[in-house]
Amino acid sequence: MLAYIIRRVAQSILVLFVVGLVAFSMFRFVGDPIDNMLGQERTQSDVERLRTELGLDQPFPVQYYRFLEQAVQGNFGLSYRQGRPVSEILLERLPATLELATVSGILALVGGIGLGIFTAIRRRGTAANVIMTLSLVGVSLPTFLIGILLIYVFSVELGWLPSFGRGEVTWIGGWSTGFLTESGLKALILPAITLGLYQMTLIMRLVRTEMLEVLRMDYVRFARARGIKERAINFRHALKNTLVPVITITGLQLGSIIAFAIITETVFQWPGVGLLFINAIQFVDIPVMAAYLMLISVMFVGINLIVDMLYFAIDPRLRVDRTAGGH
Repeated sequence: MLAYIIRRVAQSILVLFVVGLVAFSMFRFVGDPIDNMLGQERTQSDVERLRTELGLDQPFPVQYYRFLEQAVQGNFGLSYRQGRPVSEILLERLPATLELATVSGILALVGGIGLGIFTAIRRRGTAANVIMTLSLVGVSLPTFLIGILLIYVFSVELGWLPSFGRGEVTWIGGWSTGFLTESGLKALILPAITLGLYQMTLIMRLVRTEMLEVLRMDYVRFARARGIKERAINFRHALKNTLVPVITITGLQLGSIIAFAIITETVFQWPGVGLLFINAIQFVDIPVMAAYLMLISVMFVGINLIVDMLYFAIDPRLRVDRTAGGH
């Protein structure tokens, strides 16, 4: 177990280094930040001076090494656009993104697993068929189009929910939250549904498929022959074995919620790190872009590392295989 954890942690660190290298390399082609930072009256000496101050005159390996050295210490430099520490800007925007991702993740997990179990158990029922048909909408439509449709129906036509912004927030220490205000809760509904709908439909269809496979197994038939109640068979035997292969895919989907938040935040003008990244691209704010991608990579890799640990702990076959391999 310990060897497995060490190996997975080492692989995760390697992935972060590769992601950082690729991202930092791409930023060289998005434009020159000097053009946005200096006005039309700039001189060549002004350009050279600012380029030296920002370290852009150094070779690429030197710039990347300095970025990694500072990033390990939590220092991502100064924003070219705002002139403030990037870490300070991220801490201001991060609560909004984490709040949105958390609610969307809960919606995807609870709704996906619950509907997946229901459509598997009641697979021949009318309600299950209607749910499966509607799930095609969540899978087929792009996220931004779902958000626009929700805005049109619930904000423009019905006027029930706000179409943009985060609403009124409450500060608890250095953390801002909209959970404690009515406008904050209302503003969270449409973005959370938009972000979580795609993941929920994928999880639902996966759970349904896996559970239907498990319900055809011989041990389930034997349990029915023994007279065990159908409810106990579905939830004590079938569900437990259904969730084992679902865990890995679910972990990937929850990790992608963080990545997909950038689209949802743009549609709803949600003041999170995703919208910050979009604005940083427009102004070629390289420190902000690099910090954002590293932050998302750490979250994504961390979630998948936790999922791997859970998968290893839940599935006894992995422990048996590795023990046999070690001998």
